[in-house]
Amino acid sequence: MSVNKIILIGNVGKDPEVRYYDNGGAVANFSLATTDRGYTAANGTQVPERTEWHNIVLWRGLAEIAEKYVRKGTKIFIEGKVRTRSYDDQQGIKRYVTEVWGDNMELLSSKQDGGGGVRPPFPEPPVAGTATAPTAPATAAPTETTATDLPPVEKEEGDDLPF
Repeated sequence: MSVNKIILIGNVGKDPEVRYYDNGGAVANFSLATTDRGYTAANGTQVPERTEWHNIVLWRGLAEIAEKYVRKGTKIFIEGKVRTRSYDDQQGIKRYVTEVWGDNMELLSSKQDGGGGVRPPFPEPPVAGTATAPTAPATAAPTETTATDLPPVEKEEGDDLPF
């Protein structure tokens, strides 16, 4: 058995580069920074903060969402797997690239947070006519529901469930 799973929370380093293929598929690439805080060890040694940069790859629908809502500085959650690939550069030297192929992404910052990202619009709850629900008076005590207040439950023949 083996597991290849990575979870990252960090800030986007550059706007996603999105490419569309002839078959309609999309792929988005961008960098993500995760930072470990600096600290002072018990013996007084200063350990500076350390930032790690990750190459993120999103496919299909996630790539389209990234194109619309992810911008440089957006704080996001990425869940996916680590992939390493190789290629030969212009001088013929074999190069290796480690990427995070995202299976799940959540936007954690909004435009108000200064992250540059925008949360996707959520539909407003439906409004039923112009009537409003009655409100209880401010001095009303909470009411309890008892078994006598509930409608009777009819039991079907052969039903041996206790509820």
